[in-house]
Amino acid sequence: MRVSELIFGLSLVWIGYVYVGYLCCVWLIGRFRRFAPKGQEGLTPRVSVLISARNEEKDIGWKVQETLSWNYPPDRLEVLVASDASEDRTDQILQSISDLRLKFIRTEVRVGKNAALNRLFELASGEILFFTDANSHIGRECLRTMIRHFADPRVGCVTGSERTIAEREGPLMAAGGSVYLENESLINSLESKFGSVLVCDGSVFCIRRNLFEQLQPDLANDLQLPIRIGAQGYALLYEPNAFSAERASGTPQEEFSRKRRICGQGILGFWRLGKNLHGLRAWQFYSRKLLRWMALVPLTLLLVTSALLSRNPFFALVFGVQILFDALAMVGWWRAARGRRAAWWAALPLYFLLVNLAALTGIVEACLGRRFSVWESPLLSRGPEGTQVVQ
Repeated sequence: MRVSELIFGLSLVWIGYVYVGYLCCVWLIGRFRRFAPKGQEGLTPRVSVLISARNEEKDIGWKVQETLSWNYPPDRLEVLVASDASEDRTDQILQSISDLRLKFIRTEVRVGKNAALNRLFELASGEILFFTDANSHIGRECLRTMIRHFADPRVGCVTGSERTIAEREGPLMAAGGSVYLENESLINSLESKFGSVLVCDGSVFCIRRNLFEQLQPDLANDLQLPIRIGAQGYALLYEPNAFSAERASGTPQEEFSRKRRICGQGILGFWRLGKNLHGLRAWQFYSRKLLRWMALVPLTLLLVTSALLSRNPFFALVFGVQILFDALAMVGWWRAARGRRAAWWAALPLYFLLVNLAALTGIVEACLGRRFSVWESPLLSRGPEGTQVVQ
């Protein structure tokens, strides 16, 4: 066997394992190592909702009011918001909300999301901490569906999922983003069968207060908290009926920046918290995250080796399919650059290549020393209008 054929085969196995093999593996584990939580309807521990806000004048008003209206005993719910040196009307909007359940602090110097959350934790009185984002719509019953799992003392964390808001103009990123989120939800549901969801959705997850540890400023809170909680032997569950609704990124550039930051924080989290990953959860991280973040490597090798071996009809077919896929992605990019809509057949290839390029870029930048303690929230996905989600 020639070297090019060996590289082709290994690359194909890598891609197949990342996108199909891991799903099959966690499905099998869930069949033989099932975790059966002892939930309890009507459970109402005191809950503290933590929100870090930076220049959120378009969202913070409806977000707080929406949260305060959740179907949960008013005397068992509090909402804590930290305005991270906001320069718009965020503070004034918060001050105008007259509800004793709302606590609001301001940092005069920008400290970043996690530092703000650390300060909110010091003020929180809840037995359960609920983390969400200022631009995430969450339904009235969401909290109750998640809280019931904490009746089981083995459960340390429960996460929901994010869904994309449908908009009349049909943003290019919505189609690809929806498919990606559906895949994440599927993986979470399979991992939850054996009580080991790897990571949470930062817009909708909750943990036991006593399991909170001070957040490192340049790591994602929805990565480091689950890793630490799992290392202590607690179960981490996914609740499919709990979800947040957010607009898709407005442009490919915005989504690229977001995915680059997430993966940069992710690889940094692995370096620092890797000692907390053992056995099954270490395998989950390598399979679900690291190998997928680096998927652009085998994808590139597949393209190169299939081109070199294209005298063979099979390899010529593989090469042709890849060229067609890349061409469709370029059509999507071309239409996006001109502010035009793109059909799903162009949007999906574009999103796939975009997130893989962003992931590898984030890893390289993290290795070169870039950190993401603070970042700018995307402007094009803001505002309260329209909460119909893409199904």
